[in-house]
Amino acid sequence: MLEGVSFGLKDSFTLIQQAGLGEITQVRASGGGTKSALWRQILASVIGAELVMVNTTEGAAYGAALLAAVGAGIWPDVQTACKTAVKLTGSTLPDPAQVEAYRKAYPLYRDLYPALKPSFDKI
Repeated sequence: MLEGVSFGLKDSFTLIQQAGLGEITQVRASGGGTKSALWRQILASVIGAELVMVNTTEGAAYGAALLAAVGAGIWPDVQTACKTAVKLTGSTLPDPAQVEAYRKAYPLYRDLYPALKPSFDKI
């Protein structure tokens, strides 16, 4: 399950890269899942980038609050708001051996949905 979620996130990052973002070297993470060292390691290795944890477990709500504060004039811009309110609390680097194993497994994951789609249609 952890690898499946991580591969799903990798799909999103792959789309972002294909849209022109370029190489992803660091990903910020928050929420309850980041409490698990195992999940953090899997995610960092699947994505192939440093996973950096931040000081909040409420990612979307916290971000919305920061945007509202910028809109209310508390901070002049989003970059200043983030520099002031978001603190890094730790990081997890990809494990090179895991990166290689997941690089090989990812195409198999990508093949699963088309292979299982007829079964999904029956459900």
